[in-house]
Amino acid sequence: MITIWGRANSVNVQKVLWLCEEISLPYNRIDAGLQFGHNTESEFLAMNPMGKVPTLVDVDFVLWESNSILRYLVMQYGGPSALYPADAKARASIDRWLDWSLSTLQPAERPVFWGIIRTPEAERDITKIATDVAKVTEVWKVLDAQLKGRSFIEGESFTIADIVLGAFARRWFGMPGIERTRMPNLERWYTLLATRSGFNKHVDVELS
Repeated sequence: MITIWGRANSVNVQKVLWLCEEISLPYNRIDAGLQFGHNTESEFLAMNPMGKVPTLVDVDFVLWESNSILRYLVMQYGGPSALYPADAKARASIDRWLDWSLSTLQPAERPVFWGIIRTPEAERDITKIATDVAKVTEVWKVLDAQLKGRSFIEGESFTIADIVLGAFARRWFGMPGIERTRMPNLERWYTLLATRSGFNKHVDVELS
């Protein structure tokens, strides 16, 4: 059985747990990071020198970086082929969204999430939050345009791109006290994701 080190309220851990649900893959999870610690201990750093979660242990194979973990689990343990197709063009199209989540979406989303969810209300910088919301709104518009006429990000099949971006969308739609620009394609897609058991079990939880 694989072991996943990481706290359940981490968006990057949630991606991995959601995928495990999709492919019916059993696992053991150990809380790590923030209030749980472990990630600064020498044993953990020997596995993952970045000291981040999630970290995957599969017998004698250790892997970190959540999107790499998703790719590995699909290729190693299977599941619906549409999750990460073998076709080079289809796979590259999915990979670009995984890269985009790291290069563009997460850096824009993080200040809003930390400013609202992980900052006490009395200490929040409302002006900065409003500026950051405007920035991440422009990023979400890119995905809204991509989803026009599509059920999922890359067409009619659910892929790991939907898992990665869907985990961040839960934060976007769940954060209180912000004005969101209407994006009908994004909203329709998010509603569709909410019908999946892995999303409900691991992602649609209280933001913290």
